Amino acid sequence: MPTDDVRIALGGTIAWAVALVVLLIAGLPADDRWWLWVCAAGIGIGLFALWYVPRLQAGRARAEARRPGGED
Repeated sequence: MPTDDVRIALGGTIAWAVALVVLLIAGLPADDRWWLWVCAAGIGIGLFALWYVPRLQAGRARAEARRPGGED
């Protein structure tokens, strides 16, 4: 089943960015500041996914095309 994995990664990245902005505006007690790093990590992983997923899909498509009977 074909899916739009890049759009899903983009949506997740945007969600983490919104969460980060909300936490920055709301302000957190000193003991809960680690949530800012959770959001930052989510954004970083999302950006990596936006870079990696198209390459992964292209590589899989090339491998499928090379396989005998792969271009039906």
